[in-house]
Amino acid sequence: MRGPALNARSTGSLYAVSDLHVSYADNRDLVDRLEPESADDWLLVGGDVADLFGDVERTLRLLRDRFGTVVWAPGNHELWTHPSDPVQLRGEQRYAALVRMCQDIGVLTPEDPYPVWTGPDGPVVVAPLFLLYDYSFRAPGTHTKDESLRKAYDAGVVCTDEMLLHPDPYPNRESWCWDRVARTEAKLGAIDPTLPTVLLSHWPLDRRPTDVLWYPEFAQWCGTERTADWHLRFRAAVAVYGHLHIPRTTHYDGVRFEEVSLGYPREWGRRGGPPLQPRRILAGSP
Repeated sequence: MRGPALNARSTGSLYAVSDLHVSYADNRDLVDRLEPESADDWLLVGGDVADLFGDVERTLRLLRDRFGTVVWAPGNHELWTHPSDPVQLRGEQRYAALVRMCQDIGVLTPEDPYPVWTGPDGPVVVAPLFLLYDYSFRAPGTHTKDESLRKAYDAGVVCTDEMLLHPDPYPNRESWCWDRVARTEAKLGAIDPTLPTVLLSHWPLDRRPTDVLWYPEFAQWCGTERTADWHLRFRAAVAVYGHLHIPRTTHYDGVRFEEVSLGYPREWGRRGGPPLQPRRILAGSP
């Protein structure tokens, strides 16, 4: 097995994808056919690989065997403790087990030193982030978490996290989120201030991408206001995210944001068929 290339000069491109959801056969077929253009290409995986621990490992191992470097940030689905999963770990213990599995197969995680991609548009620090959410993206017309959740339940728009994503040993998901934000902020602050970054997070760092949600009540499971300026503070050349299943390129405050979700097969028809994946974030040498 090849080890991850951290700082070697790269001629490959930097690609990204998220929300692979390989429990769906159509998604699994697409992922099984996914190949790099160059053996030196990097792949950033922005979470929601699968619901079951074994499927996450199988998929990341497959991608690691094909791409020069694979960088993973978790989504909410990897953190679910699904009744049918042989691995019944919850909360922080589940995340720690996912990190150990990734390290065993040579996939970089938020707990590893941030790698530096040194292609033609580099060098850039590639920072995978695990941040969660804290219900601060309130539903329209509400001012507290309780009001916001009540509006979502009344509308029938409730994230499955409320049943399957356990925050153990934290008292609630927002407490876990705030701890992750504090730890990650310190790690990002230690990056060489002369270097730009590519920030990879499952949940968008800024609330504005959620403005196009069909169901605005869902935004409260999509991030935290505590990261609203991180794309500026930490010199993001690109901010990569998923979770919303609305693949597109936008710009906020002069920074490029890339939503790179594969999403569910039922969503592809709205876009004219399966999306082209993965998306090139930064180009390698011709």
